[in-house]
Amino acid sequence: MANDLPLAIVMNAGSGHGDTEAAREVIHSTLDTAGRPHQFFLIDEDHPIDEVVAAATAHAKREGGALVASGGDGTINGVAAAAWREQLPMGVLPQGTFNFFGRTHNISADPREATQGLLRGTPRNVQAGMVNDRLFLVNASLGLYPQVLEDREAWKQRFGRHRLVALWSGLATMLRGYRPLRVEVSDGKRTRPLRTPTLFVGNNALQLEKIGLPEAADVFRNDGTLAGLVLKPIGRLTMLGLILRGALGKLGDADNAVSFPFREITVTPRHHRERFKVAVDGEIGWLDPPIVFRAAPRPLVLITDGERQPGEDPG
Repeated sequence: MANDLPLAIVMNAGSGHGDTEAAREVIHSTLDTAGRPHQFFLIDEDHPIDEVVAAATAHAKREGGALVASGGDGTINGVAAAAWREQLPMGVLPQGTFNFFGRTHNISADPREATQGLLRGTPRNVQAGMVNDRLFLVNASLGLYPQVLEDREAWKQRFGRHRLVALWSGLATMLRGYRPLRVEVSDGKRTRPLRTPTLFVGNNALQLEKIGLPEAADVFRNDGTLAGLVLKPIGRLTMLGLILRGALGKLGDADNAVSFPFREITVTPRHHRERFKVAVDGEIGWLDPPIVFRAAPRPLVLITDGERQPGEDPG
């Protein structure tokens, strides 16, 4: 597949620290200079992401083009889900706080460099995860972690989108207390009862490396393997210690954290049917059980000009 496709660019007007309008102008001028046809589709208060992604997808299909996500993990996830479903190639121009997906694929956070990389790039197959019928690129989780993310978003709305704000909001959530998950987890061969504050599933080798999980190497192979993480029932002080270990990249060494590679697991509540609050690439929603985590049955086609190596972080 040649990389000369018209681009339908979904841009989140609220992502990142910089001026979105300035980033948009840089992207436009870079593409215009290269003679690449493109059109912007903007997410804002009057135009929600689902509506904007649908319009961009229709445009890309009509023009025989590619979808491009310009924003944070939530925007990238929404575009990726549409691109995967419609079997369209996609590009990424990151603007978010952490940008694990962009960094994993050596995509710069600088709008000009990222756009130039998109112009140079070639389509590559990359692994996506699935939780029931929802696609994820970085991670999906149940239990405490979705609550941490929900509270973090409220803190960011009040204090700004900074990594320190994210850290402090997480600590505040832990100190408030939490109700553990009581579930059964099956890998198709064995079913185990589980009581845990959270169940975390990772599809991003860079994020897994950052918190110190050895399963990063399994996910990096891009062969359908995901990484699971559960925490043993613990008190608040021990939980704070685990957060510190994760920040230092040593979570894999913790006695109270259990990580494992897997192909597919099914999670069901132990005592009664209840919906689960689920975090999918930072976005919060609700799903009915059973909850099935697995790799997507076919890859996502990503336009990129580089491939990250284990232990390498482009920043």
